[in-house]
Amino acid sequence: MNPTAAHRASFLLRPLILAMALALSNGAWAAEPVTTHGPAHAAPAASAPAKVASQESHESTETSKKTTPVDSLPTRSGNAMAEKIRAAMAGTVVASKKMTVVVEDKEAAEARVTSKAPPRPVAKALASQRYNQARAAAVAGHGAGDTHSAPTANAHGGEAHWTYEGETGPQAWGKLKPDFNLCAIGKRQSPINIEDGTTLQGPAEPVQFAYTPSNGTVVNNGHTIQVDVQGDNAITVRGSTYRLLQFHFHTPSEEQINFKRFPMVAHLVHKNNEGQLAVVAVLLQEGEANPMVDKVWTYMPLDTNDRVRMPQALLDVNGLLPKDQRYYQFMGSLTTPPCSEGVLWMVMKQPMTISAGQYKLFTQLYPNNARPVQPINGRPVREAL
Repeated sequence: MNPTAAHRASFLLRPLILAMALALSNGAWAAEPVTTHGPAHAAPAASAPAKVASQESHESTETSKKTTPVDSLPTRSGNAMAEKIRAAMAGTVVASKKMTVVVEDKEAAEARVTSKAPPRPVAKALASQRYNQARAAAVAGHGAGDTHSAPTANAHGGEAHWTYEGETGPQAWGKLKPDFNLCAIGKRQSPINIEDGTTLQGPAEPVQFAYTPSNGTVVNNGHTIQVDVQGDNAITVRGSTYRLLQFHFHTPSEEQINFKRFPMVAHLVHKNNEGQLAVVAVLLQEGEANPMVDKVWTYMPLDTNDRVRMPQALLDVNGLLPKDQRYYQFMGSLTTPPCSEGVLWMVMKQPMTISAGQYKLFTQLYPNNARPVQPINGRPVREAL
């Protein structure tokens, strides 16, 4: 640097430094608030942004104006701070304001700016979407899982809900589920009306019953009262042995004999080792009380899907069989969905009796749980003489 220029700069800055020291010592330094929004106000030696705040201070006594000669201060120096100090020293500014400079580091400044920044559009959209989803779930939640609102509700053992009347009655079974299609289009459906004049009459092999005292569980399955049988119980017919699985009741009887229905019928369901089904139907008419029915009714559950275990060896299904065991025989189907065909039916010709009280007790739970008769479609019906 040129010594002459350095000496000149030193000469110019010396009065400025002296004036600042004098102002600070006398408390007469006053200036307008300094901000950081322009290069002209930035302190050259500051490496971090400055936050400036001004606060009005009212003195209880009149503030005296303190001035000092400023002939020695440089004019038009280009330094805003120097100009303000010069003006103050000239007495043109009243020392009624304080200037506070707060210095914060870069990370704190960025955190402050970020915390005050408005939420991003993406965050707003996500929050709005979550709110709408929560609101929709709250509105729809009350109806969620309602299994009674549709005809195909899953109400009985995983199967489509079907009934004996109304929109889900027998006329609609075939439409409730694809697996129920045979209920509508099957050609060998049960039950049927049996007419003596059209049967194949002649000798027929006897059904060999082998029932023994067994254990049983009485079930209210929502369609009937059913007894699940445990024990060695079977029939032999057509050269095959069928084991007794369960028996249940319908009112009125599903089968008709010469267009006549009976008050009730008991269906005894059997299965052989090949999976083929054979059902023995015992017609029930009013008369004396049936001891076997009385045992079942004693342990009858009242709630749907409820089960009651009978005492050990109390169940003897022989009590349901008539003495005359001649029968009508035909090929048919299950009388409830899915209406599977290929079932061997044997309807006992001689009915058994139940009392009026036994009949009333069942019909109070199930006043009508019988499928209407189905077309025979040319099927042969054997009548054992």
